[in-house]
Amino acid sequence: MADTNLYENIDLAQLKVGMFIRLDLHWMSHPFVTSSFKIKDSNQINIIRGLGLKTIQYDPARSDVKAGSRNHAVAPAVSPSPALNEAQLAAMAAKKARIERMAKQMKALAECEKKFVRAADSLKVINTNLFSRPQESIEATNQLVDQMVESIMIDEDMALQMMGSKMGGQEIYHHSLNVAVLSMILGREMKCTMQEMKSIGVGAVFHDIGKMEIPEKILRKTDTLTNAERSYLEQHPVKGETIAKNMKMAPEILDMIRHHHEAVNGAGYPDALKGPNIQKLTKIVMIANAFDNYCNMPNPSDSLTPYEALSRMYAKDRNRYDGTALPIFIRAMGVYPPGTVVRLSNEIIGLVISVNTSKPLRPNILIYDPDVPKNEAIVLDLEQETDINIVKTLRPGQLPREVLAYLNPRKRVTYFFDEAPSEGAKGIR
Repeated sequence: MADTNLYENIDLAQLKVGMFIRLDLHWMSHPFVTSSFKIKDSNQINIIRGLGLKTIQYDPARSDVKAGSRNHAVAPAVSPSPALNEAQLAAMAAKKARIERMAKQMKALAECEKKFVRAADSLKVINTNLFSRPQESIEATNQLVDQMVESIMIDEDMALQMMGSKMGGQEIYHHSLNVAVLSMILGREMKCTMQEMKSIGVGAVFHDIGKMEIPEKILRKTDTLTNAERSYLEQHPVKGETIAKNMKMAPEILDMIRHHHEAVNGAGYPDALKGPNIQKLTKIVMIANAFDNYCNMPNPSDSLTPYEALSRMYAKDRNRYDGTALPIFIRAMGVYPPGTVVRLSNEIIGLVISVNTSKPLRPNILIYDPDVPKNEAIVLDLEQETDINIVKTLRPGQLPREVLAYLNPRKRVTYFFDEAPSEGAKGIR
């Protein structure tokens, strides 16, 4: 429940536009998006007065006006009327439509999570059989990538979803899966051909194959690597290329494996290549790999939020990445990529859980409402909630403990994608 110590009880006649109030009602018993919000107009005051409450709770600290002061925005007291009843009915009808959209969103997310688990399981089998049955592993990879490419290429309004923190329990494979998904999304936005998309997918799945020959104590080390350890780790692209050559992978795959840590300004490794000497598909994987590495550091406390990762890549590191591909990647991920904690214009804090690549400024937000059980948390589609906007991004460390526990921002950020919706699910993306 909400911390009622923050609130004061006032008479309904004292309600004003600009007050932050809390309704002491079940979420389904009123027509508003949340039970706590800032009053934006006199129509909301009329609806509140028709809910049967004798007093209202208001938070002076989050209000623009005080209960005791006079304000031109004070709504006159009203008695119940047919017009008021009609307004309430219209508001409840809008809420019912919102609930139906939320149910479709949650169903789509559940299906997406099932696909993610299947893909992670497939990667586990591929890696397990990589050396004992290499041809079988390559065929399985091609099959997995073909399915992903087909979905990504067909679905124009694909939604990029943030997965649960322990989806499938195959965290070791999440980086490869993330890089594959993100690379293919960027490839699609850059108008790559179907064959190029398949090459990108396979190259991304195997880009870190050389780490199989790097000691676990180096890969899992959470504090700063020594110079010797870093030098050894930076050999993994070369080791990966050798493994891939022995498996007779295609030249473009070999290039992605060897050069995914290069930089267009020549500051990368292992060959310090510059832009003109780096292949187009490799430049795509370079961006996806860097983004996921920023979001998922060996020590989770060092990880950047997705929003911070994109900001850093553009503001500080953009000379490392292809000047055409990077802006396209940022646009595809959305200004507020999944995993970003945000404050909304109605003072509510939420977590971006998915972004429609065709509407990057209007993502889906899981919102914090202490009056709604965590397992029934509200998801807002900002494409539909046109009067609500994102006003600020927040670091998880800035959140109060109860908000952090409710939203559960991921220590590890993992992505997958939603396929095209059925006709009945149009508009939820």
